[in-house]
Amino acid sequence: MYQWLVFLHVLGVFGFLLAHGVSVFVAFRVQREKDIHAIRALLGLSASAVMMSTFSLLLILVAGIIAGFMGNWWSMGWIWAALGVFVVVWALMGAFTGPAFRKARIAVGFTGPTTIDESVVSDRLPEALAALRPWLPTLTGGIGLVVLLWLMVLKPF
Repeated sequence: MYQWLVFLHVLGVFGFLLAHGVSVFVAFRVQREKDIHAIRALLGLSASAVMMSTFSLLLILVAGIIAGFMGNWWSMGWIWAALGVFVVVWALMGAFTGPAFRKARIAVGFTGPTTIDESVVSDRLPEALAALRPWLPTLTGGIGLVVLLWLMVLKPF
């Protein structure tokens, strides 16, 4: 049973990276886009990927916590450090990207996750797209992933 939980944990990582990669590439691409329809399509694609990303993060967290109990890892420092890094990176990414993507979607007329009012285009769109600042969350998430991989594979303490 333990191996299945580790499998689900790693599967969650793959699902997260596949889904979340969409938002990363959208954040870089949408800033260079001039066509409002393309901007809407890119932001809509990112919004669609968020659901899979969130589901995958929950799978990572739940399977990892249960595997931690089954493997008797909770007395080790690496698992606590990994959980801390996970929470900090999740919070930082939410703070960096969540509000910025929401503002960009609102600026092009999104009234819900996938509902668009075609008549809305805010004059603040360039400012909203610039606020995505894709390098900051990309570096934060990338460094976080490397630290998590190091902690889980090498179990240094």
